[in-house]
Amino acid sequence: MRIALIHAVTVAMQPIAEAFSRLWPEAETANLLDDRLSVDRARDDELTEEMFGRIATLAQYAENNGSDAILYTCSAFGEAIEAVAEQKTYPVLKPNEAMFESALKHGDNIGMLASFERSVPSMEAEFRELVQTQGSSATIKSVCIPNAMAALQIGDAAWHNQLLADAASELSSCDAIMLAQFSTSVAREAVSAAVPCPVLTSPDAAVLKLKNILQP
Repeated sequence: MRIALIHAVTVAMQPIAEAFSRLWPEAETANLLDDRLSVDRARDDELTEEMFGRIATLAQYAENNGSDAILYTCSAFGEAIEAVAEQKTYPVLKPNEAMFESALKHGDNIGMLASFERSVPSMEAEFRELVQTQGSSATIKSVCIPNAMAALQIGDAAWHNQLLADAASELSSCDAIMLAQFSTSVAREAVSAAVPCPVLTSPDAAVLKLKNILQP
């Protein structure tokens, strides 16, 4: 199986590579990166038509290279990814849909730690849409720590992890805490040590969902 991994930031690449290595080492992965997507998304208030086009073009490139499925790893492009998924007959996963599904199994009081502010409104909307679809009464509370992303981008993972662990105290009463970005998954151990509830990451959840779909 060849899985295309489409990235908008370089810091998302290592976490998903490690997740595949641990959970599905037999899968072949192919990485596609447009690192200006995240820059442009941070600049603009909404997804533009041009961004929709770039997300679709990356998917077409992956398809042309024989991919059996596509996983996008940046959480700020949900509607554009949905548009791609509607046009394809193979699995196209948004970054966090599998993690959202997993979170709802833990209870109704869900927290989310994020490091990219532009992604939070769309992720919360996707979560509430899933809640409605499943007839759940779950709620979500988000805490965003933009400085954490900046720390990771300059290579200071320890500071990134500490910032997230410190912020996790605001969500300590939740039934589960989700680490919103693929890049924030590196803080799982630090956050888990700071709170009593389960801490979920999108790379692990996404890999397990793809494996279940493609090799049930």
